[in-house]
Amino acid sequence: MTVERRSAPLGRSRRPTIKDVAEAAGVSRSTVSRALTGRGYAASDVRERVLRAAAELGYVPDVMARTLKQQVSRSVGVLVSDLRNPFYAELAAGASREARERGYTMVLADTSLSAEAEGEAAEALVALRVAGVVVTPNSSAVSTYLSSHGIPVVEVDRQFAAGSTDGVVVGNRVGARTATAHLVGLGHRRIALFIDETDWTTGYERYQGYLEALSAGGIKVDPELVVSSGWDVTGSHRRALDMLRGPERPTAVFAANNVLAEGVWRAIGELGLRVPGDISLVAFDDAPWMSMVSPQVSAVSQDTFNLGATAVRRLDERIERPESDSVTTVLNVRLVERESTAPPPAI
Repeated sequence: MTVERRSAPLGRSRRPTIKDVAEAAGVSRSTVSRALTGRGYAASDVRERVLRAAAELGYVPDVMARTLKQQVSRSVGVLVSDLRNPFYAELAAGASREARERGYTMVLADTSLSAEAEGEAAEALVALRVAGVVVTPNSSAVSTYLSSHGIPVVEVDRQFAAGSTDGVVVGNRVGARTATAHLVGLGHRRIALFIDETDWTTGYERYQGYLEALSAGGIKVDPELVVSSGWDVTGSHRRALDMLRGPERPTAVFAANNVLAEGVWRAIGELGLRVPGDISLVAFDDAPWMSMVSPQVSAVSQDTFNLGATAVRRLDERIERPESDSVTTVLNVRLVERESTAPPPAI
């Protein structure tokens, strides 16, 4: 004889509700709501009883239901361009900590420098009814779209909608000017600029800082030394190989971000050249690898973690005071001089 043993299928236990907490604490549901949210009066002994009951039951507030009811969310969106780049990862980390300290849940999206991905992420954040968004924008479209849905926006690292949305940026022009002037002061006259773009505020301002330092040093700009080197290490590496193989190679390179600096660094090593004996190198963005290689790379340092944190603080202020004038906050940068810069080789 075959005996079949049957058991009930495994199922998830029911999620505790606010009604369960109210019954366990012996109070009304409205009292539970006031005790848990801190909105409205609840006697201290009642609040403690409610909190104890909620903890014992494992009650977790239904944030989405609360959002639908109140049309208010305690979530903020953070859209960054490329989490593979340590700059954006550190920015997101700063934003995350500040959001958590201010009682927000952070929704993070990597747009991969894609306008389509950025648009899709913005639509998703609107659907989630986030309280606000911090974005490293690819264009003005994302800020315009979010603002049209009544969602506060803070543009961070670069700005496309200055004057209509808040922004948190760094001193790009002064940083680039300081880095280039450092090379000029060492005696360099042929200083190449590796840059990804000059249309965004970051690229444009760093380009202008480079030009200002050359002008102050009495050096005429050579267009051949301004290299549009793409967005990644591969493109920068390829362009650096082409330039450094030439008979009139520069004696110094200013790379406008950490990714481009890595491409130049690799090309210099591949060609058997020495830093700084043959080529001096200075970068914008002090990435971790720059202090780990030998010789260590001089760089313009910006507090990227604080950049993200400051953007969330500004967003929180905007959420609290939506009618106040837009503000652009500029954070300081500094040049960290290491071992990769020296006077040009004697000819």
